[in-house]
Amino acid sequence: MAIHGTDDILRSDRTPEFARRTETGGWRLSWLPEYLLSREQAWAGMELDELVSDLAAVHDRLAHAEISARADTLGIIWQQALIKLAKRIDAREHGGSGDSTQSLHDPPAQLSRLRPARSTDDDRAPQANYG
Repeated sequence: MAIHGTDDILRSDRTPEFARRTETGGWRLSWLPEYLLSREQAWAGMELDELVSDLAAVHDRLAHAEISARADTLGIIWQQALIKLAKRIDAREHGGSGDSTQSLHDPPAQLSRLRPARSTDDDRAPQANYG
């Protein structure tokens, strides 16, 4: 994991995400542009991106704790960070900007119809299938 930083930009050698300093002195992450951050928070966001991008750490509990800690530094929950980063990956793969209104990670627009409720007059016990 290596993050390279200057006074104006933070870049990762693992992922295409970056953080850039704004004219007002705050920082914005490419994958979380709606938040104005401190440099420490931007660095934590870059570390979070690198941790999430490490496929070897998928089942590593220590990595999960580190991801959660970095997300806390940003003021978001780790699940929100994962969704944001996954949507950015989708957008890059499909030629979008990352702010796409539709992603593979969004719920379907049309949910399937639910089955009608069982009649309360039915004396049979519900059947379970364990196939």
